Amino acid sequence: MKRKALIALPAVALLTAAATGCGAADMTKQASPYANAAGAKTVTLSVQSWVGARADAAVAQYLLEHELGYRVDTVQVDEVPAWDALSQGRVDAILEDWGHPDQEKRYVHDKKTITDGGDLGVTGHIGWWVPKYFADAHPDVLDWRNLNKYAAQLKTSESGGKGQLLDGSPSYVTNDKALVKNLKLDYQVVFAGSEAAQITQIKQFAKEKKPFLTYWYEPQWLFNEVPMVEVKLPEYTDACAEKGAKDPSTIDCAYPTTSLKKYLNADFAKKGGKAARFLKDFRWTKADQNEVAQMIAEDKLAPEAAAKKWVDRHPGTWKKWVG
Repeated sequence: MKRKALIALPAVALLTAAATGCGAADMTKQASPYANAAGAKTVTLSVQSWVGARADAAVAQYLLEHELGYRVDTVQVDEVPAWDALSQGRVDAILEDWGHPDQEKRYVHDKKTITDGGDLGVTGHIGWWVPKYFADAHPDVLDWRNLNKYAAQLKTSESGGKGQLLDGSPSYVTNDKALVKNLKLDYQVVFAGSEAAQITQIKQFAKEKKPFLTYWYEPQWLFNEVPMVEVKLPEYTDACAEKGAKDPSTIDCAYPTTSLKKYLNADFAKKGGKAARFLKDFRWTKADQNEVAQMIAEDKLAPEAAAKKWVDRHPGTWKKWVG
């Protein structure tokens, strides 16, 4: 999710393992026990802690282990440190990157320690969203220029008398504080603490039919349960992105739409055999990802169990990855 910078995103994100129950090791503190295990058929995957990324990793891990005979370790790394870990060979692959142009330039183009692993097949987008029931009653709320009109209705006990813009983890890289300031909006960014906590809050608002404004992102399974409509922010432009890259505090336009990508450690890409080929070929749809993500987050299945269910249902999709 970015998680996610304007030029970078759901959007979505540098959560802690505890935030979503991912249970992965924190690579900012330790290396994977499998990384660089000479001669062993091992793969180490970096897993961002938003549930869509966990869904990617769950299915990749299941197929690598059950179809290709690899031992797989998953480790949690914040978005930018994940690039450092990948460059150093402490992890072999990032399966869902929302765009980090500075890191891509440094490691892919200049140092050549990381290689592009191809598109994930999923398009990511971050934005501000309101529940459909509120948009239906107040359609003009979908234009950011009218948000101040609704600030009083959207305030909470945590927003200091202003309207509340609900965000997830404070560690997400977002543009929201800059947008509120630069668009002169009478709102306060309030952090739920994690993606899971944000989902809980959104579901509670929806249960009570209360209005809310939230940072959110696609793909995300929660749209299946709580229909939301995006508020139109000032149009994203390359000029806005370039300005924001130099000074993030100046950002005053919408988040971009991003083709989510995979990246591999360059040595692993060359020497990783079937595992490297599999990860390059791994490509699925938003519907696929949401199916697994919802099983993990809403049905409370263990990632491996969710992956197995998806694998059993969709052999026509994954068999071409392991061929």
